[in-house]
Amino acid sequence: MASEPLTNTLNPTTSSTITIRIIKNFEYRTIKNLVLQHINLETTTFKELKELIIEKINSTPGLKPFRNVNYDTLKLYTKAHGAKTQSLIINMEDDENMIFSNDDDNLASCGIENETEISFFNREAYETYKTHPDVIKWD
Repeated sequence: MASEPLTNTLNPTTSSTITIRIIKNFEYRTIKNLVLQHINLETTTFKELKELIIEKINSTPGLKPFRNVNYDTLKLYTKAHGAKTQSLIINMEDDENMIFSNDDDNLASCGIENETEISFFNREAYETYKTHPDVIKWD
């Protein structure tokens, strides 16, 4: 009796894992990673992703300190096996192409792949931070 070779039947676009870097505060470097599994990149829109993240923030006890921010923006931080940015807080390069501004786009159409890291933050706070990215507050 010959055995069939084991194959991975999971399609990386229909069952992907992505990491969301929830940024509460840029100056204090307050970040928490949220790992989302079994995300269908072909059917999930950015609007649905935002809603899922906000639901997780509001229902996960460890994310309670992150509930008082108006999160409204998603931006690519890094793709799996790709070059990482020099900034430990957020990728400050190429806002035009790396900020996902159309909530109706699906994740795959914008280049999101399995094991991609995406930052989720308040856009107004980010714009303020960009004017003085060297400022770090620890107190």
